[in-house]
Amino acid sequence: MTDDRVTLSTGQAVTVPLETAATVTGLVLPADSDAVAGLLPDGLAPLRVTTERGVVAVMAVEYHRIGDDAMSPYDELAVVLAATPREKARPLVPLATGDYGGYVHSLPVTTEPARALGDEVWGLPKTVARISHHDEGGRRTTSVVEDGDHVLTVDIVRPRSWPASLETTSYAVRDGRLEGFTVDVDGRFGVRPLSRDFEVLVGTHDRSASLRSLNLGDRAIARFAFEGTVTYGVGEPVT
Repeated sequence: MTDDRVTLSTGQAVTVPLETAATVTGLVLPADSDAVAGLLPDGLAPLRVTTERGVVAVMAVEYHRIGDDAMSPYDELAVVLAATPREKARPLVPLATGDYGGYVHSLPVTTEPARALGDEVWGLPKTVARISHHDEGGRRTTSVVEDGDHVLTVDIVRPRSWPASLETTSYAVRDGRLEGFTVDVDGRFGVRPLSRDFEVLVGTHDRSASLRSLNLGDRAIARFAFEGTVTYGVGEPVT
């Protein structure tokens, strides 16, 4: 894979694969699989843990560095639908083979250059919003307000972390074409399975309706936390 140099409409230039430094706090939640399917583009199907339940990840992210300081640090809150290529969509099979990734359904960020980065390089559905974090006793609360309306608040206790690395795939639609790109993380990673030590509050913004339709469970499949480098690869067509 060769590096791509991209100049954004906001003037910043980035090289892809793009290495960032980030802190992440997140949840993996069960969700209504039919609702997940309705939010996915053609070519993807929900990752199903049962015939009726899919998987959604909610991640509060602080980016401390983007590439070679290509732009100022920013925050985001990602809602990611676990998905797999449609022909491999039988329940539990992708879990066994590892052939699944995440389609980014919602991705508010705090700056216009951050929005341009996601949209113009990968086709990610970024919007500019006000995102606030509050930390207390190992618990992080993140709230998103967009267009003056509350979108989403998540409150998560961060689990203890250890050195780890992993690779996954993200999906997005760019110029009308479904693409996938690798996401490599390397740093300190912590997971706490089967937890109720969190809260998700869906707001009143127009886009909150789709989040509410997911019927997110009140018991997380996992809580997780990460701190280290996240590297985003070049988008490739999904065939």
